[in-house]
Amino acid sequence: MKRAINGATTMPYSLEEDLHAAATAGFQGVEIWWDKLVCFQEKHTLIELKSILKDSMISIAGICPFLVSPFRNTKTLRADFLQALRVSSELGCDLITVCPDFRPMDMSREDALKWHADAFAWHAEQAAELSIRLCIEPIARHTLVPGPMEAITLIESAGNPKNLGILMDTFHYMCSSISVETVRKIPIEKLWMVHVNDSERGAIEELKDENRLYPMEGYIDLKGYMEALRSIGYNGYLSVEVFRPAYWQLPIVEINRRARESLDQLIAL
Repeated sequence: MKRAINGATTMPYSLEEDLHAAATAGFQGVEIWWDKLVCFQEKHTLIELKSILKDSMISIAGICPFLVSPFRNTKTLRADFLQALRVSSELGCDLITVCPDFRPMDMSREDALKWHADAFAWHAEQAAELSIRLCIEPIARHTLVPGPMEAITLIESAGNPKNLGILMDTFHYMCSSISVETVRKIPIEKLWMVHVNDSERGAIEELKDENRLYPMEGYIDLKGYMEALRSIGYNGYLSVEVFRPAYWQLPIVEINRRARESLDQLIAL
């Protein structure tokens, strides 16, 4: 499995700092946080970014995250997404993470899923024109897509586009009570990214992103998840994604060092 770090783990830092620190720590890839890429382009060109990537010998593991919602300002969301497709194509990145919206309180689950299926079909069609894959991220305790099986059903409802797959996040899966056995049922050809993190002890219903920890420092059954991933033959990126404000106060070199060390421990299980 390949080692990566997600830009959310180093949220206050710039894209340039992310890339240099990740390369120094020995990561093979970086999941670029879209807002950081937007800020980068305010003063720099994509040609400059490609030069930084080449010099640091690090790859773009993916670009994230984008909300797919048929309920909000669809025009604005889609314009942002189309811009991301163009940028991703120019950078040679073929993977974008997309997140489903929550169900409106006045809409049935069935209707909300149908609206989402249509929205994901449109997004997949646009991305396919540039040979870009879209990775659906199930969210903890989500009203529509809390786990991988719901994501697979959504993909099927969207017409089963070949460029639509799923993402696994150990924190989200734990909070949605996704078992190791369920992970073993994920079609390997549809699992395109894995976010790894750990969590403080607490009531599942109350745990939030700020409760995340580096892998191997908390209470998630990471050994079980890793065994399940190996059993289905997953060999893609393991990307450390930790939304923890306390970590963000540390120097970026320290964040990357601890993330890499914890990831090495996880892979060694």
